[in-house]
Amino acid sequence: MAAVHHRYSTVQGQRLFYREAGPADAPAIVLLHGFPTSSFMFRNLIPALADRYHVIAPDHLGFGLSAAPPADEFDYTFDALADLTAGLLQQLGVTRYAMYVQDYGAPIGWRLALADPKAITAIITQSGNGYDAGFVESFWKAVRDYQREQTPEAESKIRGALTLEAIRWQYLTGVPDESLVSPDTWHHDIALLSRPGNDAIQLALFRDYATNPPLYPALHEYLRSNQPPVLVVWGRGDEIFGPDGARAFAQDVPNAEIHLLDGGHFLLESAGDEVAELIRGFMGRLPDAR
Repeated sequence: MAAVHHRYSTVQGQRLFYREAGPADAPAIVLLHGFPTSSFMFRNLIPALADRYHVIAPDHLGFGLSAAPPADEFDYTFDALADLTAGLLQQLGVTRYAMYVQDYGAPIGWRLALADPKAITAIITQSGNGYDAGFVESFWKAVRDYQREQTPEAESKIRGALTLEAIRWQYLTGVPDESLVSPDTWHHDIALLSRPGNDAIQLALFRDYATNPPLYPALHEYLRSNQPPVLVVWGRGDEIFGPDGARAFAQDVPNAEIHLLDGGHFLLESAGDEVAELIRGFMGRLPDAR
């Protein structure tokens, strides 16, 4: 088993937690988590890759063990989270890397790629959406209603996403064998999400998510122009970002490797070994990432 280091770094005055493993001079893979979790979601994937790769998995500001300044003291936007991630990578001397994006990690990763296309050696996306086709309307309607108008009714509905039952739903929906998913996952997430003031942080990011789809045309142009190697590993039972979001990457990267696996939004919890094997095979075929 590779040793996994649990570290902190101060970036732009904010204390960020990150997990790091593998040889510092090996090809880098940056793991970017989604809502409502943290780098904890990669706890098993990191050692599965770290014998061959330099693996870095930060907690976004407001998530996990990173600092969570109040929403009235820090402007929580995806632009800001991407800037902090870029600052952390700069501190660590990571200038070229493959990115693994999931959920919120995708709009953060897309911003990094658009800002510095030459830094990206490959893209691995696991429910990391980049196309309008991926949105499952039954989930996103409440988010869009809240983005349009922050009425008490709209806020009440969106706050439902911050409950233990809603987080449990995210982990278990679409998983053929629910007993494979540890209850530690949703209990870990709710404990950190329930810190005083964190609800305002999450509401700010729900509102700011409206800035992400307008970036998609630039993302698609980046993909068409640069043709980065793309591996798509997606839970076919994901009811937040559906399988059409996975297939869509082939529109702009015809050689994208697309795998729809049995599982849901948090595919690593039930198909982690299969995902790790696909990543190792994919990365092993890339001249820049062997």
